[in-house]
Parts: sequence; C-alpha cells; structure tokens
Amino acid sequence: MILSSLCVAYAGLLALALAMDRHHEQVFARRPSARTSRLLVSAGWLGLALSLPPAVMAWGWAIGIPAWLGLLTVAAAALVLLLPHAPRAALRLGPAALLCAPFPALLG
Repeated sequence: MILSSLCVAYAGLLALALAMDRHHEQVFARRPSARTSRLLVSAGWLGLALSLPPAVMAWGWAIGIPAWLGLLTVAAAALVLLLPHAPRAALRLGPAALLCAPFPALLG
C-alpha cells in the first residue's frame, strides 16, 4: 500500500510539473497548449488525491495523513533530482510508476 501511494504521488507530481511551461519545454522542446496544460493539472491533482487512500488504508487516519505528506515529499524529491538532469527518464518513470502502483496492493 505504501509503495502504491508513492507511485501514484510521483505520477501526479510529474503531471503537475509538466503542466508548467518550463518543465514541459524541457522535456518535449515545446510549450504546452492551454488545453494540454489544463489536462495535466487535472491529472496531477487527481493523482495526488488518489495517492491518499492507500496511505490511510495502511496506517489509518491518524498516521496515514502525515505519512502521506512524507511520501509526497519523497516523490517530490525524486522528481526534483531527476527532472533537471534526466528529464526523459523522469518522464518514462511516470507511466512505469502508474503501472506498478496496483501490484503492492494485490500482494499484501
């Protein structure tokens, strides 16, 4: 459950980062259209919202929310370290994280 929350949080933060002109241009060498930017912002916030339930299910409400904030910090740190130095790798890691997110929940 914890790894699921981390994976979805990373994908959500990546979508929010790609909604910004600077990061989108860094990865795709062009600015995003207004529609693309709105879709990425919506997907990013949805990803962050969907990353909360696995943390709450793993730890309960009292510990789950602070732990979720810590997982958001870990996901953001990974993105901050990857995006400037390996923007394509950061981009490829987003869908891979979403694909891997259900597996920890299925295993335990």
